Amino acid sequence: MLFGSISYLNLLPFQVFLKHYISNNAFKMSLHYKRAVPSQINKALKRRAIHAAFISSVESRKCKCTDLGIIAHKKVYSVLLLEGENQTDPASATSNQLARILDLQGQVLIGDTALKHYLDGGEGIDLAEEWYDKTGLPFVFARLCYNKHGKSIEKLAKRFAKSKVKIPQYILKREAKKRDISPKELTWYLEHIYYEMDWKAKRSLRLFLTITKNNS
Repeated sequence: MLFGSISYLNLLPFQVFLKHYISNNAFKMSLHYKRAVPSQINKALKRRAIHAAFISSVESRKCKCTDLGIIAHKKVYSVLLLEGENQTDPASATSNQLARILDLQGQVLIGDTALKHYLDGGEGIDLAEEWYDKTGLPFVFARLCYNKHGKSIEKLAKRFAKSKVKIPQYILKREAKKRDISPKELTWYLEHIYYEMDWKAKRSLRLFLTITKNNS
């Protein structure tokens, strides 16, 4: 199985879970990773270069998807719009569309770079917060989708949804150091992300996909 991997901090709990799940699972899936930014992962899943991945919500419309997503209630801190000329983030798909449908002007900044910008005191509009202010709903940035090994992926998704993942200290310290932030800041950030698609998240996703389709 080829699993698309995005090396942003918002997927760290899932990545820790996945390694543990695979090493302890009876059927011992043969798993290989393909690492890339979200926009590249979207294309790889579509052309079947990978079999499963968290892909941008805006690209998930026609995909087979689980009930796992990358979801933020109000602020997310890692998807920002900076003051200045309009500029999309080439690594993103959903966030660029979100800024457009919110009719906001500026530079889209996503992922760990955006989080570091915020933690360093940089200013910017939090796009998840803007969506919440307009809709009263959380925002779904990505979904776990697949084109093969459906039963295995669905089983994995359900297991993750029921799990309470504890990230080992050595991993927290290592990942924090890579991004020049503290383990405490990393943990604080992850408290603002959740993964199971509840009814509010599903309603929000339907609304977002409807708006983007009507504005395409």
